[in-house]
Amino acid sequence: MLCARENDVRIWARDPEVAQSINSERRNPRYLSDLAMPEGVTATSDLEEALSGRELVICAVPSHGLRDVMARAAGSLAPGAIIVSTVKGIEGDSGLTMHGVLEEVLPEDHHPRIVCLSGPSFAREIAKRKATVVTVACKEETYAISVQATLSCPWFRCYTNDDVVGVELGGALKNIIAIATGIADGMDGGNNARSALMTRGLAEITRLGIKMGANPTTFLGLSGMGDLILTCTGDLSRNRRVGVELGRGRNLPEILAEMGEVAEGVRTTRAVCQLAKRLGIEMPIAQTVGAVLDGEVTPLDAGLQLMTRQLGSELDDYRG
Repeated sequence: MLCARENDVRIWARDPEVAQSINSERRNPRYLSDLAMPEGVTATSDLEEALSGRELVICAVPSHGLRDVMARAAGSLAPGAIIVSTVKGIEGDSGLTMHGVLEEVLPEDHHPRIVCLSGPSFAREIAKRKATVVTVACKEETYAISVQATLSCPWFRCYTNDDVVGVELGGALKNIIAIATGIADGMDGGNNARSALMTRGLAEITRLGIKMGANPTTFLGLSGMGDLILTCTGDLSRNRRVGVELGRGRNLPEILAEMGEVAEGVRTTRAVCQLAKRLGIEMPIAQTVGAVLDGEVTPLDAGLQLMTRQLGSELDDYRG
């Protein structure tokens, strides 16, 4: 997408063989390998070389690798570089959002220029120039607007937001709900169940978000409801796929080994359950998904537990 706008793009790959394949064959042998890389992309396995002189740095590593990679990258970032995180997750032990992790590992002078990108966006569809709309969030609006202008094009549109916490939580927590809806779909639970899980899942996300200082309106936007709809219903969703296979009775290690890709919701579920407990927030769907992932309950029993919880008012979610 950036190459289409005649930008000089350098991509870092941890594996030298992947970098070599991108440069010589214009293919990434591991991800979206059927799609050609634009000629304007050059790849390297040298992190310092990848970052040298770059005005815009887009970080798209898995959430569990963010701290290590960006700690190593910190010394090579150009002064004034804008850092865009597309990483969706919650760090396990610390309970930090990805923005929080970046603030811990990057020098303080970079903090105002950390921008978070989130929203309903499957990578394959972006690569195929399918219309996509996302949110870019930054505490300093100037940098969000700069990223918006750089990334937006006829098939990729960005909106800005200053609610970094809300945008990040929406992007991370929707993966948990996608596993839940996948489980229901794998059990042939029906459209009613899927709709209920998505709606009540959004209520859980909002509840945690308000506790953490987010603007509840954010969760009605692209990084909240928008991403939730896509991830819970789209066949390209890795997290939904994990849930579907769990609902069909398969075990988690087998599913993950077969996928060969990261399903962020698995790690995020465990991190969020710990965070919710620490903050005293009730998140029954997330907690039930966690129990299924850990093999403590079967998908069938999990659904029954959710349906037979103590009855209450829907308005309780919005009374503070």
